[in-house]
Amino acid sequence: MPVPKRKTSRTRRDTRRAQHQIEAPAKSVCPQCHQPKVPHRVCGECGYYNGKEVIETD
Repeated sequence: MPVPKRKTSRTRRDTRRAQHQIEAPAKSVCPQCHQPKVPHRVCGECGYYNGKEVIETD
């Protein structure tokens, strides 16, 4: 059974784990209603995507 030859140092371990941080989701502005929305998704406020109404909203 393979076993590591040397103990992994704290620096090496933590450097590898530093890549796993959580990022906030990206936001863009809806061209119809100018509200923030997630890119490549239907706007929740006005229901438009790519210049067309996809979902009816009141």
